[in-house]
Amino acid sequence: MYPHILLAVDGSEHSVRATEEAIKVSRLSAQSKIEVVFVADFSKAKDDVLHSEGKEALEVARRKKISAVEEKLEAADVSYYVTILRGEPGPAIVDHANKKQVDLTIIGSRGLNALQEMVLGSVSHKIAKRVQSPVMIVK
Repeated sequence: MYPHILLAVDGSEHSVRATEEAIKVSRLSAQSKIEVVFVADFSKAKDDVLHSEGKEALEVARRKKISAVEEKLEAADVSYYVTILRGEPGPAIVDHANKKQVDLTIIGSRGLNALQEMVLGSVSHKIAKRVQSPVMIVK
């Protein structure tokens, strides 16, 4: 049904809820594989680099942010792999999803109110508008 599912995560509780839905969808087909995508945001990357003790420590810190997601996927015994991108989350995820021609993109929503979304923009909103595959936004 959906052989390549992109699960966009940021380490939040919303990501964990999105993971639960990705697991349900992936179980619909034995060929489904989940690509967990985490974006190392440029605006926060400098601070991360300054406070890390080297490249390996930085990579470990980033993987730790998504450990709850990986634990859920491993417990569910579904096929997955992790991709770490760099850049601004919305555009980086859109570009990656479109280049890889994913079959479904799943992302959690923080539930911004109308004013916050108008001022800040919403990563999930940007993805829903620009990704060329179906998008599931999990609240």
